[in-house]
Amino acid sequence: MHLASRFSAATAAFIFATVGSPAHAASGPCREAAEISVLPSPFAPWKGAPLRVMIVSEKPLEGVMSLVAPDGSVAAKSSDRHGGAPYSWFAEVAEPAAGTWHATLALDHPTADCSTITHDISVSARKPAPVAIPPGRFWKVHNGWNHETEALFSAWIEKLFDAPPDQDLSWKAWHEVLRDRSRNFLFNYLGRGEDSVKTGLRPDCADFVYFLRAYFAYKVGLPFGYSNCSRGTGGRAPKCYQWFDMEHPEVTRPPAPPEQEIAPATIADATLPGQTPRILNMFGGPPSAQTPAPAAAPQKPQPKPPTTFGEYLRDVGDVVHTGAVRVAASDENTDFYTVPLAQDTLRPGTVYADPYGHVLMLVHRVPEMDGKPGVFLAVDAEPDGSITRKRFWRGNFLFVHDPALGSPGFKHFRPIVRDKGGSLRRLANAEITNNPQYADFSLDQSKMSAEDFYDRMDDVMSPEPLDPVKAMTDAIASLNEQVKTRVTSVENGRKYQEKQAGEVAMPNGPSIFETSGAWEDYSTPARDFRLLIAMDVVRGYPDRVVRRGARYAMPNGRSIADVQSELQGVLASELASRKISYTRSDGSQWTLSLKEVLDRAASFEMAYNPNDCVEVRWGAPDNSEEASTCKRHAPQAQRTKMSSEYRTWFRERHWPTHT
Repeated sequence: MHLASRFSAATAAFIFATVGSPAHAASGPCREAAEISVLPSPFAPWKGAPLRVMIVSEKPLEGVMSLVAPDGSVAAKSSDRHGGAPYSWFAEVAEPAAGTWHATLALDHPTADCSTITHDISVSARKPAPVAIPPGRFWKVHNGWNHETEALFSAWIEKLFDAPPDQDLSWKAWHEVLRDRSRNFLFNYLGRGEDSVKTGLRPDCADFVYFLRAYFAYKVGLPFGYSNCSRGTGGRAPKCYQWFDMEHPEVTRPPAPPEQEIAPATIADATLPGQTPRILNMFGGPPSAQTPAPAAAPQKPQPKPPTTFGEYLRDVGDVVHTGAVRVAASDENTDFYTVPLAQDTLRPGTVYADPYGHVLMLVHRVPEMDGKPGVFLAVDAEPDGSITRKRFWRGNFLFVHDPALGSPGFKHFRPIVRDKGGSLRRLANAEITNNPQYADFSLDQSKMSAEDFYDRMDDVMSPEPLDPVKAMTDAIASLNEQVKTRVTSVENGRKYQEKQAGEVAMPNGPSIFETSGAWEDYSTPARDFRLLIAMDVVRGYPDRVVRRGARYAMPNGRSIADVQSELQGVLASELASRKISYTRSDGSQWTLSLKEVLDRAASFEMAYNPNDCVEVRWGAPDNSEEASTCKRHAPQAQRTKMSSEYRTWFRERHWPTHT
């Protein structure tokens, strides 16, 4: 969003005026500088709960944030500015005294009119009543989506997944993130103990981005909705047929869209003992009076409306999938819209639609510095429930145009507004373009080739010429990170094998990439497909530098050929020195260099089946010491299918589509 350029003294206001907090809006000589939002947590601060305060700015202000107690003492101070843009500061007081607190931002570069921005926060001596919720709903809408609430959403996302860029960051489940009070600024924000309830939710990649948006809307009182979409068939992009908002949870389980084809094996895998399949019949309405169910068949119970926020999210997760994020860029009947590729639009909370059925969310931008490339960091959820932070690079953010796959690329959630009749609706593309709160709809990405897209992203992340060696080393580090993440996925499959008897059913055809159940949780076809592409990228990096020579800061007196030769030497050295270890079938560790992993690329064309031992899944050569501990192999029927046209998909890096 081009927010910074659209702010003005007339429109700049603290978020308290919007959310109904007891604090007051900023005023006085700093009005011109007050292009910021401030949010305290919890919603109604009181002395028995920690007071957390977030200050968010669209401008790259520098300064020190302080929380000043009623007696005038400074109880907390922070000069740690996050983000860009938006920029944010956080401070917390564990046991705030009752009275009026002051959240201040003392600017490092004051002007004659402004040196410190101050905002008042009232802390009660008694525990307030929890935020009221209307009957039959899970939260009350008392805010609207605009540049301020979007900035707060971005800042919240960035704080939630904050860590040094080089630190490996992962969790086994998403609730581990939300229950971390040091990360989740909105923990128990409503004062209802809402974050202490166990839900057992295990969102996949598409569920994950919707759940994060819904969670923020639930806490801050914003509208939320989602669509029931197809996955795309017959050479056509996915389409959305129904949209449901949070004010009508009773209709949250719709019938399947007309294009959606679901194999019986997929339904069986998705069904646990004692459960009804979550799709098709459970989504259907009551039988027609003209066509009653056969007398011998008992009538299926109607799905119950959700009664808690956790149940509501579960229903959302039963409906949304990656097709909702891949809808064609020109289509307005969708939950997302495409944006320009620029630093101010690629903010935390921006969603990335991978054409091959994966979804990620940006959480932080690391600026280019001292010749080291800039990078975007993102998070995603895997089918096994794990959450991982990873770098943007062409090895795991795939981009290709195929009408059957829909529109890939970076997208924002479509703003939801209330119309004059009182109903909630989503803004159309033209409305977003003409809305001064947004004005960031663009079809540019849909007109780019893959090379144009990645070249443009290089320019956004690193505006200055790059040191070619540092740039390639960064790409190798990204590949190494990708391989390490696969270690966790394969290990989860090994542990599952130890506990479960029998074989995991293998879907047919392209469904190996998008089914449910144990196959989705423990197989790795999509991950391995991306890994093979990532290997190609790293191997070809010296040639890429030659192709885009003007993009790099070439050493004086050295030719392109000299630099290419040096890069090839560095590549060989880096691949040999980087190591990963995995657990073999007998529990022992085996170490591989990154070079060995790349040398086994052909084996990764058939290494995704969880019925195979982990040694096979890491490409151990037959009759080798490494493979000697292998005691399990996929059924021959499955191996035969994998070695046929399935293997061609991986070898040719061609993602199959449903016909």
